[in-house]
Amino acid sequence: MSDSQQTDPAPAQAPGPRWWSRPDEPVDAPPAPAPDRDRPLSPDLPAPRTAPRYDPWADRPLQVVDTGRPHRGFRLWQVLALALGTALLAGGIGGYAGVLAEREANTRLELPQAAAVADKGRAPESVAGIAATALPGVVTLHVNGGESSGTGTGFVLDQQGHILTNNHVVAGAKQITVTFSTGDSVTAELVGRDSGYDLAVVKVSGVRGLQPLSLGNSENVKVGDPVVAIGAPFDLSNTVTAGIISATGRPITAGGDKGDGSDISYVDALQTDAPINPGNSGGPLLDSAARVIGINSAIRGADKGGDSGDGARQSGSIGLGFAIPVNQGKRVAEELIRTGRATHPVIGVTLDMRYEGDGARVEEKGEGGKPAVTPDGPGAKAGIQPGDVITKVDGQRVHGGDELIIKIRAHRPGDPLRLTVLRDGRERTLELVLGSANGS
Repeated sequence: MSDSQQTDPAPAQAPGPRWWSRPDEPVDAPPAPAPDRDRPLSPDLPAPRTAPRYDPWADRPLQVVDTGRPHRGFRLWQVLALALGTALLAGGIGGYAGVLAEREANTRLELPQAAAVADKGRAPESVAGIAATALPGVVTLHVNGGESSGTGTGFVLDQQGHILTNNHVVAGAKQITVTFSTGDSVTAELVGRDSGYDLAVVKVSGVRGLQPLSLGNSENVKVGDPVVAIGAPFDLSNTVTAGIISATGRPITAGGDKGDGSDISYVDALQTDAPINPGNSGGPLLDSAARVIGINSAIRGADKGGDSGDGARQSGSIGLGFAIPVNQGKRVAEELIRTGRATHPVIGVTLDMRYEGDGARVEEKGEGGKPAVTPDGPGAKAGIQPGDVITKVDGQRVHGGDELIIKIRAHRPGDPLRLTVLRDGRERTLELVLGSANGS
């Protein structure tokens, strides 16, 4: 007996599925044949399928969704991490807030301070008042000599642009630049200079609004009078210092670098303790009314025994500054502006500069065998003889040849002079009128 298998008729053809859609009607699967309980299982035949067939278009496809483990609450490490993060966040916010608070506190810190008031100026006789009046008329000179350069000071004399300064500031200059207190600079030309007085005049052209300084009278200056000095020490322009008149009629010499004496200046100077340094040369020394009473010219430094006209050999100020009296500066400036040269008052004698005794001794013979007393000169007319020792000028004692020259140059040519001379152990007084010689 052979086993026969009944084949189920093919189901009716169902319409095909639409693209990306479900078919209109579901396709019914043929009913599974009822199992034959009396039919023995054949090892050659597979066991009948009892699970439903997979229908991808069914309303509930056979899919399994993993919903995860059931929620069991926060674990310990999560709580600790959350707490640590919260603490760090809170600490950062607190620190930032502290920084802001500290900055705010520092910003609001205010120290006691005087209230700002309207600028009402200073008293005219105060240092600030004197400086405010004089500064517009003070200039800084930058001098180029080709191989060297330097800085000095000067001050305006008139509306024509004439400026007074020291000779040693402009000596050897090839180019002179004048800088005003406003910072404006122009080129200046040399008008004239004199090494014996250590004075020079330069001129600027085409400058409007010049403010000349008022000139005082050095004969009125007394020891202890307050003074103000203005200059450009070490090229620091518009520097103002103050002090007093320490002495008057102080005989000093400066220069002498050439060795032949042609560049030595002889000054019957005003001494001041107002700080004066290299670069102050040619600047004004002012009284309490802002009037010029002297031209700052030399200092005595601690490292040298001699005076220096603003040379680099000297150290800074030690309170020993010297100024040319303005009366002498005025006369020399007028001559330089008129003729380009200054005249020197002379007595017509040759002095023995090696004489070590007290006073100024007249040589026995002059240079080159010439007479020591110039024939028909002022000294000869007054009766001075070779070998005489001049001890006083107008009643003021002199202690050497330099002092005699300084006392003489403090006068003008043509001024009368009274000399006391020692001859054969006896003093006698002679009257003379000063002669004139062209300066260098």
